[in-house]
Order: sequence, then C-alpha cells, then structure tokens
Amino acid sequence: MASTTIPISCITTTNLSSSSPHPFPRNHPKISLINSNAPKRQNTISCASSSSNEDGHKNPVPSSSENISDRKLDRRNVLLGLGGLYGAYTADPFALAAPVPAPDITKCGTATISFSEDKVPYSCCPPFYGTISDYTVPSFTRLNVRPAAHTVSKSYIRKYKTAIKKMKELPCDDPRNFYQQANVHCAYCNGAYQLAGAAYDIHPSWLFFPFHRWYLYFYERILQSLINDPTFALPYWNWDNPPGMFFPEIFDDDESSPLYDEFRNQEHRGRFLMDLAYAGQDLAAKEPQIVKNNLAIMYRQMVTNAPCPLLFFGAALRADGYGPSGSANGTVVNVPHNSVHRWVGDPRTEHNEDMGNFYSAAKDPVFYCHHSNVDRMWTIWKTLGGKRMDIDDPDYLNSEFLFYDENKNLVKVKIGDSLDNEKLGYKFQDMPTPWRRFKLTRKRSKALRSVKSIPPAEDVLPATLTKILTFSVARPATSRTKADKEETEELLNLGLEYDDTKYIRFDVFLNDDEEVNELELDRAEYASSFANLAHVHEGGSDAPTTTTWSLPITELLEDLGIEGDDKVVVTLVPKCGGRAMNITKAEITLVAC
Repeated sequence: MASTTIPISCITTTNLSSSSPHPFPRNHPKISLINSNAPKRQNTISCASSSSNEDGHKNPVPSSSENISDRKLDRRNVLLGLGGLYGAYTADPFALAAPVPAPDITKCGTATISFSEDKVPYSCCPPFYGTISDYTVPSFTRLNVRPAAHTVSKSYIRKYKTAIKKMKELPCDDPRNFYQQANVHCAYCNGAYQLAGAAYDIHPSWLFFPFHRWYLYFYERILQSLINDPTFALPYWNWDNPPGMFFPEIFDDDESSPLYDEFRNQEHRGRFLMDLAYAGQDLAAKEPQIVKNNLAIMYRQMVTNAPCPLLFFGAALRADGYGPSGSANGTVVNVPHNSVHRWVGDPRTEHNEDMGNFYSAAKDPVFYCHHSNVDRMWTIWKTLGGKRMDIDDPDYLNSEFLFYDENKNLVKVKIGDSLDNEKLGYKFQDMPTPWRRFKLTRKRSKALRSVKSIPPAEDVLPATLTKILTFSVARPATSRTKADKEETEELLNLGLEYDDTKYIRFDVFLNDDEEVNELELDRAEYASSFANLAHVHEGGSDAPTTTTWSLPITELLEDLGIEGDDKVVVTLVPKCGGRAMNITKAEITLVAC
C-alpha cells in the first residue's frame, strides 16, 4: 500500500482565500492601448493582486534593494522557457543513463501544493491492487474524431455530460472515478513520486507531451466505456483559432452541469476574449489587436521558436535526473499552455485553484479539453516541415508511465507507442490554423537609434528586471548562407536567475529600444515571452533557480533585414514579477539544430 497516511477522498475541496470576504476584492487598473475604445471590466486581477506579495501568494517579495540571490529559494528549476537544451538529444547513446521507469506506486507519498510549501490535504496516490501488466495498443478499424469544443452539437454535449456524471458517481476507491483521475496529474506533477532523489514532475521536460497524450487516451477510453460508446472522443479547446479564443461555452452553460467547476476566474466567463500570453492582467484592447497578438504568439511558439526537437519538447529527463543544464520546458508548454492555465484559475482561492495550480488543475473538466488542443499542437508541429520530427533517443522512447485502463487494470505504457495519435485511434477535427502563415510586420515609426549609442550586454547585465532593459549583443557571424542556416540555428541565450515561487512574465524584442510598443506582439520585432508558473517542492536549497533561455533568431534577423549587422539590439519588457528575475548575461551562439 502507499506509504502516505492521508486518506483517499472523492471530496477534493478547494479553499477560498480567507483574507478577503468579497470574491473579487482586488481592483487594479487595466493596461490600456492608446486611443482604445474597448469596454472596461472591473475587478481585473493583477500580477500584484494580494496583500501578501506581487503574485497573490504567501511569499515575501524582496525589496528594491534586496537581490534575489541572497534569499532562500526553491531549487526545483521549473523553467517555463526554452533554454538549457543543447546536447539533450545529441549525446553518445552508449553514455546515456537510462529511460525514466514507471513510478513505484507503493512508495507514492504526500504531494505539495504548487506556489507553496503546503501539503495537498488528501492523497493524490492511486489505489493499488492487482498486478501491473504491459499495455498493448489495440487495433482500430476507424479513427474517432476529437471535435473543436465550440462546434459540438447538442446531442454531443448531452453525451459528454452523461459520461462525466457517471465518472463522478463511481466509488471513491475506483481508479476510474473523476477525482481519482484528477489525482493522476497531481501525483505525477507535485512530488508524490520521486525520481533520482528529487520530486518527480513531468512538466519541465521532454516527458510533457507523451505523458499528457497517454493520460487523455485512458481518460477518454474510460468515458467511452461508461456510456457504452466506443466512438466518443474528447473535445479540444481551439484557442489557436479566433472563434475558439473564448472559454468554451459547453463548460459554462449551466452551473449544475457536471462540466462546470466553481473555481474559475469569474471575470473570464462568457464571451471574454483570452490573451494567450496572459500574465495576470487583462488588456483593455480592442478584440482585433488581441486576436493578432494571439496569432503572433502561436506563430512564434510553433514555427519561429521551434525549428527542431531540442526547442519544442523540453529538457531531457532520464532515470538519473536532468543533465547539467537542468530542466526546461518546450515552447508551447511555456506559452500558451501555462498562460491558459493561469487565465482559467480562480484568483479568489488561496492557490489559484483549480486550473491555475498543477495539483488541482485536472479537477476542472476543461483541463482535458485544454490538453486535447496541446496534444493537437504536437501533431500539427510535425507537419510544419524542416527538422520538426519526433525524438529518436532510446531513453526517451523507452520511458514509462502507469495508468489504469477502462477495466481498472493497472497498465504500463512506453512513450515510443504514443508518437502517432492515429495509432492510438483518434484524429482531430480539421479547423483553420491562421497562425501558420501569420505575417509579423515591422512597426517602428522612426529609425532605431544608433547601435553605437546602445550599451553592450556586459555593461548592463547582470540586472534585476524591474524596468525595461535594452542592450546590444555581438553576433558570431553575419550574412550567413542558406546552407549555413539549414545546418545551424542562431540562438540568443539569456542567463536567468529567478525566484520560482513567483509568477513571472517578460517579453523579448529585437532591433527595438525602450520606445517599444509593448502591447503589440504582432510585430516582427517580437521574439518571444518567458513565463514561470510558480511550482515549489519541499527540500529546496539556498540558491535561486538558474538556467539559460535560448531563442532562435535566424528568421527574425531575416524579417528585420539586419542579417548583415554585427550586433543585435535586445529589449526585455517585464510584465509580471520582474523583481524576482535577474538577467545575468546575454550572448549569441550558433548551434546545430
């Protein structure tokens, strides 16, 4: 049996913040675009939305004179960026450690709530009985079609609600029960399992995409069995397409519905257009600008910033842990995956539950709809050409997870069997992908000041990101040939040192300066966004999280017409949590993709 003494429960409650009797006590002004006529909403949740600290959680914020390096920080190194990946998939295969093994359920322990050192008040460990068997993927005579959530029919909604209702009504100790299924995510993400002597978390690594694909696969098969319909398929939240950039109505049409979750940001209900790089503040911008921002983000994260596997999937995680560069998320995991979680999470609760915290996220039925679209991004990315293909590292392919199937059998699966969604029996409803060829345009109204007048990175850094930072970075080569570009990617590498107990977001622009219009991301100068979704586990050290965030800039240099320049101007714009982020260095390197 599991070693934890915390009881299994179907009643997984969420605590509202005790500091505020009013459900939305935190009023902060919105960021406004110049001459915007967009309607105002009240009670906007800000990055600095709590009397506790700037992130709304119970962690002290360093004063303006206090360097984060001097504070005791957790060492989990949950980077929601791209860096620290070079060499992850190119090492000598005979020198690799080993695949990540399936967790030992009998050693499953107490999980820790993200953003805190608090313990989850119930067991996230699965019930354990019977034996573990290797899973064999069945053959399929036809493919089920996962529909876009905003297009489903009334009959589909009735069927979906019936399936979730039946799942919630299963006995509490049934591993197929809705809350037991939610606990699967909690156990794999919040330290209930250990790997190489540290808390095991599948997020900041190359395990992210295959884990969630398998997770949804079994969840979907359980729903099919409960309504005796093997053709049923989960919907996906089509947030990469303008008609789907709102909270799906099927989860919000009726508060008595089994698809409803009371712990959501009430400001974002209804036809409220989402921001795919949400940082805790809603922009009072007109909808067309927000849509263009979202399409620009999708293009950058799926195309520009993910030309090869080492940038799309995340850091290598093996049986002996991460490599010397530590953990790192892939592009889509950073933004929009994490941003959508925070956009849905309820700021009235102590830990931004349900969707806004890893331990509780899967208690909201929309979690599976959100991740169905994340899964779709993996499938689409491999169709974009170039070197966009699955990882063939044997340690990756042979890494294992444990799940309960629709018959309550505990089964072991391998990543190598999940690379093709159609071999798992499903495909996705075709929907437009307008971001695929979205054109970001140069928008500066006047010439950039002379690069000679912009200080080099070594004169500006290290620096805490409490204001916009602008500096120049020397390039190792200029005017590269097409063949050279196909062989190596030019990367802008930013050294980061930060407090990962805070939510942090900043944007990166090239060939711009402090006059940058930071609210327009549909501009060729926009490179990417860094976002840290706070994630803390017990047992941290006295050191801050440190890593290198790497951004591909080959395409950006072409679009900006500065391939012949020997220096690049970099501007960093803090959006949230800047006090907790030190930029330690900046350099440009050429790396084999």
